[in-house]
Amino acid sequence: MKAFIIASVCLIGLCTLGSAQFQNGRLEPPNPQLCAQRIIHEKTPDGKGYFFSWRDPQLKGVEEDWLTARNYCRRRCMDSVSLETSLENEWIKQRVVGENVKYIWTSGRQCDFKGCERPDLQPTNVNGWFWTATLQKLAPTTERSQGDWSPTGGIGLPQPDNREFKQNGAPENCLALLNQFYNDGVNWHDVACHHKKSFVCEENDALLKYVRYTNPNLRI
Repeated sequence: MKAFIIASVCLIGLCTLGSAQFQNGRLEPPNPQLCAQRIIHEKTPDGKGYFFSWRDPQLKGVEEDWLTARNYCRRRCMDSVSLETSLENEWIKQRVVGENVKYIWTSGRQCDFKGCERPDLQPTNVNGWFWTATLQKLAPTTERSQGDWSPTGGIGLPQPDNREFKQNGAPENCLALLNQFYNDGVNWHDVACHHKKSFVCEENDALLKYVRYTNPNLRI
């Protein structure tokens, strides 16, 4: 099992950019009523709740692009899962494998917006990956003992490889967990964000605190 080290720093601009993070869409705010009615499929020992899209009858067979999946979660005081520890990563992988899910989105993203020119984020394919739900940097992708990047992909290169962009397509700026897609195990891959996948939502403390504070009479 690989150890994970997450840099406890906020990337420049991320703490204040909010919904302006993404060029082709906007992050949605939480909906208090949906937060109160959020579905929790499982909880980890620390009490954090998770929602698995493929387990929901209304979403069975439904896949979404990276931002749509994230907004589904955020409206419910959750966010796309951030695989910040090896224990959480393995816990999610067990469910993906056990329930025969091909792939899922995570909240992982390569910094690709205004403010990402900062020298310590260069090159961004190495130093610019972060968990958008928690605003925490991932370890550099060259540190192969950290994280869970696949050793191969569609063109036989270690991940992240930006394959689709190299083949005259969209840049692969989002992080997905793929289940034996390239006969490479269950590992992280960089994927173009417009692709549609199943997703996992994870309760988000900041969104829950905000909605509880602004809606004191609503049981969240």
